Amino acid sequence: MAVYRGTIELQSRDHKPHFHNVTDKVKEIVKESGIKNGIVVVYSHHTTCSVITQECSHDLTYYGREYLQQDLINIMEKLIPTCQHEGQYLHPGPKHIEFALSIPGEVAKGSLNTDAHLRSCIFGRSETIVLVDGELSLGDFGFIYFIDWDQVRERKRVCEVQIIGE
Repeated sequence: MAVYRGTIELQSRDHKPHFHNVTDKVKEIVKESGIKNGIVVVYSHHTTCSVITQECSHDLTYYGREYLQQDLINIMEKLIPTCQHEGQYLHPGPKHIEFALSIPGEVAKGSLNTDAHLRSCIFGRSETIVLVDGELSLGDFGFIYFIDWDQVRERKRVCEVQIIGE
């Protein structure tokens, strides 16, 4: 049994939820690994991000989002509205704000991302994909997306890929 790890560096932008299609990069990491059969875990350690598998809907909105992605954002906005002001959600409380401000370069408004934390709880932060004969078992229309739900600030993200198999 072999284990191989790779990472994909990403950049959020536009202060809106951002969907990164990481399918091709994951395939490259699988190829580099030399592992042919096993599982591939695509993971985010960021607590405001998610990893999902979904169909590519091809059609794009004015902002460059696939229609399925925009539909997902619209539904999440109804279920978990974007945090617009302090006190909208219980989190962040005074102790969390104090902790956040103890981190160099952090600003208090950076903690007003409760919606992103809640959305990542619903969708989860990882996907496990079966690897068969060196190919990801995604079906004909499957793609892997890393979603950055945090709309407070743009920043670098890391998508982790762990492959276990032979």
